[in-house]
Amino acid sequence: MTIRTRFAPSPTGYLHIGGARTALYSWLFARKHQGRFILRIEDTDLERSTPESVAAILEGMAFLNLDYDEGPFYQTERFDRYREVLSELIAHGHAYYCTCTKAELEERRAAQMARKEKPRYDRRCREAGHGPSPEAVVRFKNPLSGEVAVDDAVKGRVVFRNDELDDLIIARSDGTPTYNFTVVVDDMDMGITHVIRGDDHLNNTPRQINMLRALDARPPAYAHIPMILGEDGARLSKRHGAVSVMQYRDEGYLPEALINYLMRLGWAHGDQEIFTRAEMIALFDLKDVHAAAAAINPKKLLWLNQHYIKTLPAADIAERLRPFLAERGADLTAGPALTDVVLALQERAKTLIEMAEHALFFYRQEVAIGDPKNQAILASAPRAALEALAAAFTAQPAWTRETVHATLEAVAEGQGLTFGKLAQPVRIAVTGTSISPPIDVTCALLGRERCVTRLKSAAAPR
Repeated sequence: MTIRTRFAPSPTGYLHIGGARTALYSWLFARKHQGRFILRIEDTDLERSTPESVAAILEGMAFLNLDYDEGPFYQTERFDRYREVLSELIAHGHAYYCTCTKAELEERRAAQMARKEKPRYDRRCREAGHGPSPEAVVRFKNPLSGEVAVDDAVKGRVVFRNDELDDLIIARSDGTPTYNFTVVVDDMDMGITHVIRGDDHLNNTPRQINMLRALDARPPAYAHIPMILGEDGARLSKRHGAVSVMQYRDEGYLPEALINYLMRLGWAHGDQEIFTRAEMIALFDLKDVHAAAAAINPKKLLWLNQHYIKTLPAADIAERLRPFLAERGADLTAGPALTDVVLALQERAKTLIEMAEHALFFYRQEVAIGDPKNQAILASAPRAALEALAAAFTAQPAWTRETVHATLEAVAEGQGLTFGKLAQPVRIAVTGTSISPPIDVTCALLGRERCVTRLKSAAAPR
């Protein structure tokens, strides 16, 4: 049997990290077993589904490099197939037309609640023999007795009584199919063997299994993953910060870090924290997915992001950094090679935004040093020291990190200063900030001309 998994998001918003983790686990399971991973867009909610949301989902999948073998398939392109299966269910007595109005259903629901009964459809039309009409919906004729056992790969065995399940609507009065029905038809037609999804879908599972059995189809194996919680233990929402995959991208996170983080958010392999993609595929097993919900930990994600910024090739990071610098108005043709700048900044930067902010001074003609804190640091070294350094830099025949360092040491000694007492004011003068790579590396990358010009500007009377 070829393993076939699917990721089936509804295009009613962005790709959030809970969906991305579901997609990742489904992708990993298929890849581990040399199976097929299918992308299906469940867009039958015509009021809420938008092309922009579809684009956001596809963009998020591409950013995370979760490639799919088939699809994307769109449910709105399969309405003829759904009508065909609907007719089959009705013809074989597994579904029926219901003419109960919304007002009637609400009235009965209120009466049930008043009697402290579980509110559900009373099956009034189940044997009425109604035919199609403009106001009629179609309901699935759920079995009235027996049980549905779900041997869930994460939750374990979960048993549902059929008399607790009502006859759900599978087609609206306008003929459009509902979620639970389209999922069943799609999973059957696409030969899905394993459904990996959020545990908010667990209560839908017995209904879907009953429909699959009515269609003489074999139900897939199920694995329901716990929801992701915020740091406060509440269900993850916008108030917890970044929850969209593309928002993380825009905040300077790398897909490698996000994938690694999502992998560990509810799954573990001993104490190992960092995984290559090949290791993820080799090690992933549904039995190791935690049954309890995992809480998001932004500090761990930031730590992982810093790890990947430090360890990925500088040329690779440079290409990813480029758009962040362009957004900030940096002229990358007027400065050092970007790969060299990345090498200088890789050790400390936690995000690409942070790296871009720290790299800007390399690509600007001037830097601002008027901040009072900057002025206080500048005042800690005599202007004469900055002027002497500008002159010594001008006279230096070679321009390397080593010659810059030697010149700084010589000028500091000549001015009666320690290296550190001179280095920090020089850093302010040439970068406009108190944080940069080592000052000799910084000056060597910045270039003689800009260093001399900025030192003279900082030493000028104000």
